[in-house]
Amino acid sequence: MAVQLQRRAFTVDDYHKMVEAGILTEDDRVELICGEIIEMAPIGSRHAACVKGLNHLFATQLGGRVVIGIQDPIQASEHSEPQPDVSILRPRSDRYVSAHPTPADIFLLLEVSDSTLAYDRDIKLLLYARASVPEVWLLDLAARRVEAYRSPSPNGYLEIRHAYSGDALTPAAFPEVSFAIDDMLV
Repeated sequence: MAVQLQRRAFTVDDYHKMVEAGILTEDDRVELICGEIIEMAPIGSRHAACVKGLNHLFATQLGGRVVIGIQDPIQASEHSEPQPDVSILRPRSDRYVSAHPTPADIFLLLEVSDSTLAYDRDIKLLLYARASVPEVWLLDLAARRVEAYRSPSPNGYLEIRHAYSGDALTPAAFPEVSFAIDDMLV
């Protein structure tokens, strides 16, 4: 006889209460994905260098027109609070002190994938699409390419573009600015 286990999906509110109660700390490398607390992979030096470079690149090109989040949480839904590597956000007067950004606040998310490509592509991209995040760039460090995803739908992104060395990408929200792939990858 098969035993059926009942799973309980945590909400973002439950997740925050765990931090307040000391069950989780701000130093724990976890994120809430579809109601489950997922341990995040350690950040290697190549990954960290890429994120630092992206921060500098986007800050230089977009300046005061955006808020840049680095490995900060976003509230994608009632049951998901992922931590994308870079988030390009609409400026808000409170600098997001009252709440984490939601999809309505997001221009672009970037995920840097070194050892987490399958997780980022199969789990997080679908989560972002279902949350209606308008655009996500997945930096595949091993293949030295950037995958650009647009037009979110409940089944994933409808538009996918692969860009390689020598190419450039332009964010939909900022059509006057292009980012060279060679400047984005380490």
